[in-house]
Amino acid sequence: MKRSALAGGRALMAVVALLLGACASGPKAPDWQMNAQDSMQRSIAAYLSGDTRVEALEFANARSEIARTGRPDLMARAELLRCASRVASLVFEPCAGFEKLRQDAPAAERAYADYLAARVQPQDVALLPAQQRAAAAAHPDAAAVSSITDPLSKLVAAGVLFESGRASPALMVLAVDTASAQGWRRPLLAWLLVQAERAEQGGDRPEAERLRRRIELVQGVAGAATGTVVRP
Repeated sequence: MKRSALAGGRALMAVVALLLGACASGPKAPDWQMNAQDSMQRSIAAYLSGDTRVEALEFANARSEIARTGRPDLMARAELLRCASRVASLVFEPCAGFEKLRQDAPAAERAYADYLAARVQPQDVALLPAQQRAAAAAHPDAAAVSSITDPLSKLVAAGVLFESGRASPALMVLAVDTASAQGWRRPLLAWLLVQAERAEQGGDRPEAERLRRRIELVQGVAGAATGTVVRP
């Protein structure tokens, strides 16, 4: 479990570093960049684990650091990363923070925002992050998402397909396994609930009951750790 958590942390760090322009080599990054990167990583990790309070606090810290640059493109990326964590957890809502910046955001950021809302235009697919392009194709499948190496990016792609009504049972299994391997409670609960509902609708009562027991296990651990029950 500890090894999995460390792997998840490294994955988040890589995504955040890419979005904020941090680099492991070359001159030392300025303080604002390192502070923003650290806060964004903790913010996303907290959200995926189900800790909304810490997520909000750390994101506010990240925004404060990025604001020091006066760069709307970097702020837009931070807002999109926050919204991406929601999509990964099957929480679909307007990306309000980004929309306030849309008019000053680069084309790639606007395309990614549309992708998260499951409405990216075919001509804009090439502007998406490389790992999302296959999932944004006309007829994606679980294999296309499985080829994505970063766990958060994989769950984002699965969430977009779910929102567009193209989530197959195999894709749901992949999403559950990905969230479970990282120990990310919030997306795990969300995808397990979807699986359980599908099983009930299909009349597979034993499978639905098995999934409900697994959901109770995750909720019980989350409640014991935080004093509350994590909701997806």
